[in-house]
Amino acid sequence: MIKLFNSLTHKLEEFKPIKPAEVGFYICGPTVYDYAHIGNLRSMILGDLIRRVLEYNYFQVKQVMNITDVGHLTSDSDTGSDKMEKNATTAEEVYAVAKKFTKSFLSDLHALNIKSPEVMPKASEHIAEQIEMIQALIKKGFAYESDEAVYFDVSKFTSYNQLTGQNLDEMMLGARQEVVKDPKKKNPIDFVLWFKLVGRYENHILRWDSPWGVGFPGWHIECSAMSSKYLGQPFDIHAGGVDLKFPHHTNEIAQSEAADGSKLANFWMHGEHMLIDNSRMAKSEGNFITLITLIEKGFNPLAFRYLVLTSHYRSKLNFSYDSLIGAQNALNNLYEELSSFDEPKVGCAQFEQDFLEAINNDLNTPKALAIVWDLLKTEEFPTSAKAQTLFKFDEVLGLKLKETWQKTKKIPAEVKKLIIDRETARKAKNFKQSDLLRAKIEKQGYLLEDTIDGYKLKKKF
Repeated sequence: MIKLFNSLTHKLEEFKPIKPAEVGFYICGPTVYDYAHIGNLRSMILGDLIRRVLEYNYFQVKQVMNITDVGHLTSDSDTGSDKMEKNATTAEEVYAVAKKFTKSFLSDLHALNIKSPEVMPKASEHIAEQIEMIQALIKKGFAYESDEAVYFDVSKFTSYNQLTGQNLDEMMLGARQEVVKDPKKKNPIDFVLWFKLVGRYENHILRWDSPWGVGFPGWHIECSAMSSKYLGQPFDIHAGGVDLKFPHHTNEIAQSEAADGSKLANFWMHGEHMLIDNSRMAKSEGNFITLITLIEKGFNPLAFRYLVLTSHYRSKLNFSYDSLIGAQNALNNLYEELSSFDEPKVGCAQFEQDFLEAINNDLNTPKALAIVWDLLKTEEFPTSAKAQTLFKFDEVLGLKLKETWQKTKKIPAEVKKLIIDRETARKAKNFKQSDLLRAKIEKQGYLLEDTIDGYKLKKKF
């Protein structure tokens, strides 16, 4: 039984898919105007973890992750410039920016051993679906047109605050503090579904024809249109960073459920912030770190993945280079210990049961990692059994344990010869020569340990 914390109900619930053995899963992807920072990538690791845990429990997962390449303004309150059009003057330049940073993002996913979603739709390639949904909302009385935009009428959707639990009147009052540029906007928290090319956005580069004139879609409508197209409605799980809970996910729920008349997703899962110096990491704050930077500093990108796994996804994680060094040391120790293990055979049933209970209890990865280390320390099982179980664990952890172990088994011929020569010297009780040969082996990147059953060879990391 899998239990997940549902942000929609604010409690831990048993997960039951809509269709037996199949799961529809949507996670919000990046706005590709810049490199993803490691806080963004923590959310992507959460998505990968959700997927891997479901697959570990024998569910077939269809995962959809959007690529936002239009309509995401610098302010969540429908103001500011389009992030994608900074320093661009033509549509070709905007799409070139999107292509560059999409490629970088996909490279980050690969480096972190994150499985590719089945579908990665681009907002700019689904304008027709977005227009169709806006038309449905207008027809049903949930949206209205002004001279500047098409808005969603929040007052018509009575459960608008279901995800955040905020008081709707207080939300209205707070929004009134902002400058309302459109005099025909009915409510302060009504949000834009479609921007018209008038006034402040008359020079917007990306533009499409619509029933309301030439313009471009708002940020929120894209996810509703694309999730509906590829997963139907309702689907099982929608995930993303906690910063998306309001307004993005709140608005997704409103427009999707108003248009379709059914629930958008049964489970909502939100990953907490990555902090740096105990402050939120964000591009707008100028305090973000990219995965490329960590790699250039000599870190294995999977050390960052390991670091993320040491903290529960619903807890804030304060990043520091000291903590990353600790994670890399731990991962290297794991690889090193594993390098001496024999070919995997029948696993360790109790450890596997404990691990399953940990990950099925709202993705408790800190406990799962503790079980990994308990398994390594125990002398109850042979290394072949430990290897079998660790490789099974790694179907969830994604640390490339088996791939790394396989590489360590390809011992260079020079090292093999040094080992043979050392064994000959030991049998001849020539311990001075034996120690010299051991030192040569270590220079080649291997550690030789003598045991009562013979030597144990480990690869240094």
